[in-house]
Formats: sequence, structure tokens, C-alpha cells
Amino acid sequence: MSYRILFVEDETDLTLIVADTLRSQGYDVVTAADGAEGLEKFRNGNVDIVVADVMMPKMDGFSLAREIRKFSPAVPLLFLTAKSTIDDVEEGFESGANDYLKKPFELRELIVRIKALMRRATPDRSNDIIFRIGCYSFNVSTQTLSFDKHEVQLSHFEARILEHLAGNIGKTVDASQLMIAVWQRDEPSNRNSLHGYIHKLRRALRHDPAISIINQRGFGYMLAVKNVL
Repeated sequence: MSYRILFVEDETDLTLIVADTLRSQGYDVVTAADGAEGLEKFRNGNVDIVVADVMMPKMDGFSLAREIRKFSPAVPLLFLTAKSTIDDVEEGFESGANDYLKKPFELRELIVRIKALMRRATPDRSNDIIFRIGCYSFNVSTQTLSFDKHEVQLSHFEARILEHLAGNIGKTVDASQLMIAVWQRDEPSNRNSLHGYIHKLRRALRHDPAISIINQRGFGYMLAVKNVL
């Protein structure tokens, strides 16, 4: 099967190199020179995966991702960017990205990332990682939290944090370990972000009063469920 890739990048030389390389690997590649053109081509074509730069004219990558997510919540989206601060990475995932590759990058790594995203987009559901948290079911693979007949789509960071907490129910997870696992670094700004995502997870889990996320001050956080055998 030949997957169709929408490659959105305003650097002409880079577009030619990447598009030629991907086509040599058997992919069908559609290109766009800015975010607005990328959105138009996404709407008009059957796209299997989007690879987009962040800093582009007319519409940046973050805005493009948000617009794409209005039409397709599931299409894999990979950002290419020279922006490397944790705020940039966080905004990228929050806008709807599935992966992030920093410039300059090796073409081989880009191809590996694309293959990994496509495997995750068409997974064998029998291999999904699922945690039972009180009355909730948390699917790590799809980043969904289900309760009764309701399903909530978690963000990338919410899902990563909950995965680590759910894997250690009843145990305190060190805050530094959480930040390194999620952001690959422990910095003061990350601590504020971590606290904010913990607050969002508490709200997402609020329908089961037996569940709590306890802040062990000076240590970390513990996911607790009462009466769990």
C-alpha cells in the first residue's frame, strides 16, 4: 500500500530533497509551500500523514495543525522545526501533533518516524495497553479515558503522565522522574506545567470519587484508588 504524505515546508530546496527521498521509498508525496496552501491541499486530497514545518508564512504549523484536527482527529501529524524550547514542544503537541523532529535532521530518521506513525495509525487493537483505574478504562495506545458510555481524548502530555501514574497505583512517583519521562528534562517551568496537567487529570477522573491524585509535597504524585484489591 502506498501512503500519501502531505509535506508542508517553505524551504524549496529542503522540499525537493525530502519529496524525492520519500518518493524513492514508495510514498505518494504532495507538497505545499505554506500553511494556507497545506490546509487547502489537505481538504482536497486523501492524505494519510502530514509532515509540516512550524515557522511558515500565511499560516504557521501550529495553526495548521489545529485546523486539520477540526477535520480529522486521527490523521498522523509530524512537525519539523528548529524551535526547541519546552514551550514550543508543548504547544506543538497541544495543537495536535503526534511527533516532533528537530532541524537539522537525518532523512533516515524522518523515514523511521513516518513508518512508526503509520504503524500506530493502523494498529492491531489486541495489542493496546489498557489500565483499569477505578471505574475508568485508560487506553494508552489511543490516549483515551473511558467511563460508562463516555470517552475523553487526552492530550499527549496528559496521557504520558497518566500512564506513569497508572503503572504505579498506590505508589508515589517522583516529580523529577515524571518530568524527565515526559519532557526529557527537569526544569522549574516544567514543574508548573506538570502541576497544570495534574489538575486536568483530576478533572477528567472526577466522576469516580474513589480516585484521587495526591500531591506528596517535596516528592511527587500518587494515583490512589480506594478499595482496590
